[in-house]
Amino acid sequence: MTKVRGAFVLLLGALTAIGPLTIDLYLAAFPAITTDLATTQGAVQLTIAATLAGLAIGQLVIGSLSDALGRRRPLIVSLALYVAFSVAIVFAPSVSVLAVLRFGQGLTAAAGMVLSMAIVRDSFHGTQVGKVIARLMLVVGVAPILAPVIGAQLLLLGSWRMMFVVLAGFGLVLLALAIFVVPESLPVERRRSGGLGAALRSYGSLITDFSFLGLALLSGLYMAALFTYVSGATFVFQEQYGLSAQQFALVFTSGAIAVTAGSQINGALIGRVHPATILRVAVLSGVVLAAAMVASSLLDLGMVALIVLLVLTLLTAGFVMPSVPTIALQANPHRAGSAAALLGALQFGLGAAISPLSGAFGPTTALSMTVVMFGSIVAAAVLLFLLRRTLTPQPATEKVLARSGQ
Repeated sequence: MTKVRGAFVLLLGALTAIGPLTIDLYLAAFPAITTDLATTQGAVQLTIAATLAGLAIGQLVIGSLSDALGRRRPLIVSLALYVAFSVAIVFAPSVSVLAVLRFGQGLTAAAGMVLSMAIVRDSFHGTQVGKVIARLMLVVGVAPILAPVIGAQLLLLGSWRMMFVVLAGFGLVLLALAIFVVPESLPVERRRSGGLGAALRSYGSLITDFSFLGLALLSGLYMAALFTYVSGATFVFQEQYGLSAQQFALVFTSGAIAVTAGSQINGALIGRVHPATILRVAVLSGVVLAAAMVASSLLDLGMVALIVLLVLTLLTAGFVMPSVPTIALQANPHRAGSAAALLGALQFGLGAAISPLSGAFGPTTALSMTVVMFGSIVAAAVLLFLLRRTLTPQPATEKVLARSGQ
């Protein structure tokens, strides 16, 4: 029984990882795509923004639909469409068509991310939920580490279009598993009635809750800094510093390892240190490190200094990303599904809106990338200051956390 459960959790992890893989696999190919489609760096960066926008909208729509229809049908339909979009991208004739198809790919990839979490909530209870989610996050953490390395190796075998053949194959495998292995986890009697109106009311009440909205925007701004790095780093390190696609993949991997390490250390601290304290230290550290990145770029201190500061900044993101949902969902247990979907939507939505700015006024450089990252993190710090009373740990809560960590 334990073996089957382990395999089931691994499957849920693969479903969750489809989002990071969809975002990161083709990053090393940005210069090649720019040349092949006779376009600009900024236009190629917009394909990432389109993907993030699709992921944002998809989480809201598919999450809400699954509460009314169950998990299996939305998952199967979404994965089938994901495969179709991936195949269509292989034949994309222009960057504008690529951007539209990437939006569709992000929209359907959102199903794997939001529904795997929903299935966990349906299938496990109590402390099991946290343990399963921690295992999922470990699987998800590996995806952005491996994706650019795999993508860079695929470039050696052929065109950038090969990457989307691989994504189509991955989606096809997940589709087969969804059809034949994944059970329906939400019984009919537990499905939400009230349709779209009930979902909109739930989202509306969350948006008017200043504490929740502030945390969600803070998380989204920090995620925007992360996605600014994701969309701009390939041009900075390949075009400005002259690295090969394979060398860039190693640099990107170091950043992904930093984010994963931060999230795992954060998990070890929960129960010993209040999440609000972790959040405060991480954001303020991020401001200092991002300022140092801008200074390094202005003074042209070189690639090594930039990489070190980037890795340390991304380490703080690994602490911020799990801390925000921990605080926000604890405060909204009666609407945790809607809260999780809205958190994810704002994270990807702000990432889609802000990340293209580094290439909006010309080629993406180390300075333009780090300035946008710094601005996003400073804005997150301003929200942290405005939320200072809401985030002040209560003594009773601290005692409970301390006891649970013993």
